[in-house]
Amino acid sequence: METFENLVRAEFTPKHTYLNTASNGLLPARTVDAVQAAVRMRAEGTPLGPLYEDVEAARASFARLAGVPAERVATGASVAEYGGLIAASLPAGAEVLTAEGDFSSLVNPFHARGDLKVRAVPLERLAESVRPGTALVAVSAAQSADGRLADLPAVRAAARAHGARTYVDASQSAGWLPMEGDADDFLAAVGFKWLLGPHGASFFVAPRDFGGLTPLLAGWVAGERPWDSCYGPVEELAHSARRFDVSPALFTYAGLRASLELLEEIGVDVVHAHDVGLADRFRAGLAGLGHEPVPAPGSAIVSVPGLGHRQGELSRAGIEVSDRAGNLRAAFHLYNTPADVDRLLEVLAA
Repeated sequence: METFENLVRAEFTPKHTYLNTASNGLLPARTVDAVQAAVRMRAEGTPLGPLYEDVEAARASFARLAGVPAERVATGASVAEYGGLIAASLPAGAEVLTAEGDFSSLVNPFHARGDLKVRAVPLERLAESVRPGTALVAVSAAQSADGRLADLPAVRAAARAHGARTYVDASQSAGWLPMEGDADDFLAAVGFKWLLGPHGASFFVAPRDFGGLTPLLAGWVAGERPWDSCYGPVEELAHSARRFDVSPALFTYAGLRASLELLEEIGVDVVHAHDVGLADRFRAGLAGLGHEPVPAPGSAIVSVPGLGHRQGELSRAGIEVSDRAGNLRAAFHLYNTPADVDRLLEVLAA
């Protein structure tokens, strides 16, 4: 069996110290090969049936990572499209509870409705803020801006106690933080961050009863027999969450299948221990430099107030991080090493 180090070394060859997975994950070598092979198929006029098989393989792989049957997973292009479906299912005046400063793709579909009561509270107060009349609690498992983790067990318990549904955006956690897809009513995640895929793919976990969602975006791929659903209204929607599919970006899913296979080979528990270990190493080093990051224990994302202005300097030194609202955000994933952490601390100390 290949070791973690051997697998990673074979798949990733970054030219810089790349600590920006919270923006975009690096593509494994196998993913690059899969995308190039898919492009050649189009260029050569080869039948594209195998690329549709890649979509189904990616769906099944994500389902295993999320801990749900593949029949509950839909494939799309963005998180916002699924937030839009959830928003459209709510009655006028329904209350949606969100965390202050959460990512726009999660919260904006509820604001766009115009007739929903969207209430934002500090992340740490989310569970205690669920109240009678709350219809939905929508939150990111890990906050994009600073890596803080939602207390999902507490949120779920509070939602159940008040008859509310839960909607979790796992875009900043799927791939390094184990998912509990069966614990929430709805879960969504993009594929181009910690899942290491190309842009243009997302996954959505729907409840077994579909949660009252109307497949407003349904086209031919959402039919129970897609190739018989190409013309006129779709007469029979898929009996599974595939009814919420949108027409897939085939090149993207060809690559994403390979990326998810790598994550499954390594194991998310192993990735989690590696990523959080590096983040903790960075936090300890920051303390030695007199800097205090945003408290986010157990997160692979570290945000340091007041250092965002150094992002350009770090990039010129070959270290890629993000500037988020004046904070320096570093994100650690499986291709990073202790040497990467030490290099970042060395430049920050200069």
